[in-house]
Amino acid sequence: MAYAQVITVLLFALALARIDPSACQQIVKAKVSCLDCNHGYHLSDIKVSVKCEGVNKLAMASTEDDGSFKVALPSSSVNCIAKVLGGPVQLYASRKNQVSKIVKGKDHNSYTISSPLSFMTSRPKKANKNQVGSSKTVDLPLPPEWGLAPSSYYVPFIPIIGIP
Repeated sequence: MAYAQVITVLLFALALARIDPSACQQIVKAKVSCLDCNHGYHLSDIKVSVKCEGVNKLAMASTEDDGSFKVALPSSSVNCIAKVLGGPVQLYASRKNQVSKIVKGKDHNSYTISSPLSFMTSRPKKANKNQVGSSKTVDLPLPPEWGLAPSSYYVPFIPIIGIP
């Protein structure tokens, strides 16, 4: 009797050992890209987070040399986003290139990102379309003996006297 129970437990343990827990997980496979890097730039150790709606837990991944990363989704929710967090050097990313929605991939239990995650290593230059002139006021030199405040406090102010 005990011999049959031991055999049953061993067969059950053997069956459980053969089940791969990663086969049940939903995996996100994607890449990040650098917009201003040269061809041989290593995209390793860039941190990417995955956040799903209704779950407080974040899933984190580090990229490989080619910028690819794999991470298990923290839940089976369909509303998840991936976000580039940073790397070993300062990264610059626009809001639309920093975050991407996670969508179903081609393989079973495989997910990918809907828009590319990209960044730059150099600070982007801002385009000055409507340049406004300096707001510096005129400061006329007044003798300190007069005891007046600096002229920049009241010279630009021209009172409009009402017409009766």
